[in-house]
Amino acid sequence: MSTDIRLADIIAVACAEAFRGDGEIFGSGMGVMPMLGARLARATFEPDLMVSDGASFFIDGDLPIGATDKVIEGWVPFRTVFDLLWGGRRHVMMGASQIDRHGNTNIANIGAWAQPKAQLLGVRGGPGNTINHAVSFWIPRHTERVFVQAVDMVSGIGYDRAGGLSEWVQQNHRLPRVITNLGSFDFDTPDHTMRIRTVHPGVTVADIVEATGFGIIVPDDVPESRVPTADEVDAIGRIDPDGLRYREVAD
Repeated sequence: MSTDIRLADIIAVACAEAFRGDGEIFGSGMGVMPMLGARLARATFEPDLMVSDGASFFIDGDLPIGATDKVIEGWVPFRTVFDLLWGGRRHVMMGASQIDRHGNTNIANIGAWAQPKAQLLGVRGGPGNTINHAVSFWIPRHTERVFVQAVDMVSGIGYDRAGGLSEWVQQNHRLPRVITNLGSFDFDTPDHTMRIRTVHPGVTVADIVEATGFGIIVPDDVPESRVPTADEVDAIGRIDPDGLRYREVAD
């Protein structure tokens, strides 16, 4: 790996890859790395993807994270987000405090619901998102306390729960990717349980297995996460000129 390429840059590409093939839908990133991933995909291999300024507009061009001098492409106020959500025309990348082998996630509380050890965000948009459209996850610290046998509270549904719901849910529920500081993961297995997709440079499969609290699927061949192309390096620099990604991802 080039000394000019850092782990945060590789993770930015991994986040962008989650949006590959989405076409003209709303690519929504919650936080620095997910937002960088969505905008990087739009700037390179997924030009039809719609991305927002995080407020109320779809934007054109490569708007830097946090910048306000924007080219407005369309209007997407909060109520319009719900129209897109319920219509399945959205792919969001969000966080998770716990996740299990089927992709059930928790952002609400740690410990028993009746008397939790810690109160978190609450379920927020997790149920509606995972029932109605594609949801990927960015988890900055991959540990067995996050990757658990069973989440303490289901904020977003995984494939096991989606399989018992309506035809609409089964058609629109999709968990394309989970990205962490150790690697990238998907659910492209016969029973939709999590498998290792790639390992980041310097990480081994054994490192991931040890940091995961359930039996994760390990393919025969696990490639290394790819480094950004020259065009992607340029785009990352335009979208995150202040290097906010380095504050979120330590080398």
